[in-house]
Amino acid sequence: MTRACALSDLDDDKPFAVEVDDVAVVLVRRGDEVHALRDECSHASVALSEGELSRKGLECWLHGSCFDLRTGAPSAPPATEPVDVYAVTITGDDVLVDVTRAVNHPPN
Repeated sequence: MTRACALSDLDDDKPFAVEVDDVAVVLVRRGDEVHALRDECSHASVALSEGELSRKGLECWLHGSCFDLRTGAPSAPPATEPVDVYAVTITGDDVLVDVTRAVNHPPN
């Protein structure tokens, strides 16, 4: 686990771009939960952190693909492949993210 940012840096339902161990990550805070996804749309290779939250998930600004915050699965086309989702731990005001293994993929 690597410190990504302070919890106080995150606003509810507003994507936040960070780099964790050389991996581009987008963090999304929803109440007491923080979700971490790879900050790259699986359809068009653009930053998801520039998108917006909808009831379907994190919406890519370019073509409107949406990704589930918990699973990374696309919930709206044109994307057909999921984005990586990473484990998040909150310790005090520190948001820790583990980018060594995506939690939405089965272990090898």
